[in-house]
Amino acid sequence: MTTIIPLVILWAGMIVIVDDVYWLALVLSIPAAAFTVRLFIIQHDCGHHSFFRSPRLNDLVGRLIGVVTLTPHEYWRRSHNTHHATCGNLEKRGIGDINILTVAEYQASSWWQRLAYRIYRTPLVLFGIGPIYLFVIKYRFPLDLVRQRPALLVGIMGTNIGIVAITLILGFSFGFLDVLMLQIPVILLSSTIGVWLFYVQHQFEETYWRKKKNWNIHEASVMASSYYDLPQPLRWFSGNIGVHHIHHLSCRIPNYRLGACLAELPALKSLNRISLRESFACIRLALWDENSQRLVSFKSARKLSPST
Repeated sequence: MTTIIPLVILWAGMIVIVDDVYWLALVLSIPAAAFTVRLFIIQHDCGHHSFFRSPRLNDLVGRLIGVVTLTPHEYWRRSHNTHHATCGNLEKRGIGDINILTVAEYQASSWWQRLAYRIYRTPLVLFGIGPIYLFVIKYRFPLDLVRQRPALLVGIMGTNIGIVAITLILGFSFGFLDVLMLQIPVILLSSTIGVWLFYVQHQFEETYWRKKKNWNIHEASVMASSYYDLPQPLRWFSGNIGVHHIHHLSCRIPNYRLGACLAELPALKSLNRISLRESFACIRLALWDENSQRLVSFKSARKLSPST
């Protein structure tokens, strides 16, 4: 309720002033996007069946929230749990991850493959085009898991129908143009913030990637995930998801217990800790160097000899 009620109030205020004071509606879209991110974190916990005690209640609430966050619950739950099960495994990349190449793979690629990867890793694509593509386009019909599990299509189509229904109701009630003028900024901001959080949680210099024979799920859970130490109120809006190493170690801990868990484990307060200021340096990191066991930039990779 502390998330849904303020979000509804903000949206109602925005629709009242959208025609007369649009700039103020745009200002209000910033906290509206923040509450949308928090709502997504609740859906995230529902996907792990950790927010409520009842698995059925978790799935019901997750499905309902998915209509607001544009994220089909069952598909995302399957994809994200695959990410948890394979995090840090170089031979299991591809589902629920941000694409990453090793230095050796990049050096062995053709010029056009390198160009495509470099474009993909630019901030404009990762935090601009990418989030919109992911939430607005891909999640409408995500083929990666649907081919393997056609039953997921039911939940995906259910979410799509819910999105269309809400859009029609709001559009006929307040005007489709006004609704789009409000929702587009909220979607842009919230999707970018969501991808940024996920990026910083795993794409930091001293993260963890191993070949399958040397990979350990418990080690990877802690070492491949950061502790994104955000100040308040950002910590609250992000649902403590910055305490990501503990979350990966035990994803059944709900977001509202992660702070208490961190307080009980002092050793993890400094492990993989990244402050808000430090997190922006992660943007330049793009390749995993298996020799130094670090994420490196394209500039640093050019200084490295091809791996054998």
